Amino acid sequence: MKLTESQWREKLTAEEFRVCRQKGTERPFTGQLLDNKTPGDYLCTCCGEKLFDAEHKFDSGCGWPSFSAQSDDANVEYNTDNSLGMQRIEIVCRHCDAHLGHVFDDGPTPSGKRYCVNSVSVKFKSK
Repeated sequence: MKLTESQWREKLTAEEFRVCRQKGTERPFTGQLLDNKTPGDYLCTCCGEKLFDAEHKFDSGCGWPSFSAQSDDANVEYNTDNSLGMQRIEIVCRHCDAHLGHVFDDGPTPSGKRYCVNSVSVKFKSK
């Protein structure tokens, strides 16, 4: 999904645009989906593609929703992020390039991954 910057600004709230399109980060422990434990799917705020399953969500204590794996739909891509004086792996939506957050190698088994996601980057759809 390719839209112009002005089209994204019209479609998204100011905070969604800042985080998803400008690679921002919401403040920790402020996201609406941080404590959500309802079964369902997490979809891209920008394009609606499925990104994560609730069954892989866990409380990492980091202040952002965390998942141990992306959904089987494989809609999450990885980019090297050298911002803020460190090297991290950014996660983005494969369909619209929305910034979701970062993935780290300190998650639970079996994956060992922690997908640290901004709540505003995803919408929740209960099952």
